[in-house]
Amino acid sequence: MGGQGMDRREALRVMALASVAAQFPGFSRWTFACGHPGAGAARPDHYVPRFFTPSEYATVERLADMIIPSDGTPGARETGVSEFIDFMVWSDPAIQYNFRYGLTWLEARAEQLYGKRFGFLAPHLQEDLLGHLAYKQKYRVGEEDGQAFFRLMREYTVMGFYTTKAGLEELDCPALKHYYPGSPACPHDDDRAHAHLPKAEA
Repeated sequence: MGGQGMDRREALRVMALASVAAQFPGFSRWTFACGHPGAGAARPDHYVPRFFTPSEYATVERLADMIIPSDGTPGARETGVSEFIDFMVWSDPAIQYNFRYGLTWLEARAEQLYGKRFGFLAPHLQEDLLGHLAYKQKYRVGEEDGQAFFRLMREYTVMGFYTTKAGLEELDCPALKHYYPGSPACPHDDDRAHAHLPKAEA
């Protein structure tokens, strides 16, 4: 939802940020794709949120799943993006208020429109509410705070996802292929010297 694509330059930026989070041993699902396989202590069976309350964390997990759903390939839920977001918010006091306020706003708006907290809404109502925050053509006056929160949530969801193995494979960046199987090779098996290519003009 809301266009989760990321260009290669942005991928390199978020990889640098994620490398810090990769040192934390408490993740149960999220794994930095550029780390060393097998390094570090054993991973816990369940992730224990460090910043969000249990109910907030459940909402963060649901929002991340809606932004990058599975759709036949691993998405935000399978790759543990909510774990990454919780750790990053816990580590950065500068964004803690924005996340907490945004979640509070979302719950209040859900109750105002549908009479239930966001987590208790039917999926189609959750999608309707988020659609007005994600797409410019659906923006509603008075929801500016919600739109700002969705942009923040989407940024960290994309950051968390595209620094995992599944995210890098979807990005298909040749420069990153050595972090997962299948490096690209020269397609000219019958002409390794590339004699068939035109010579460069002087």
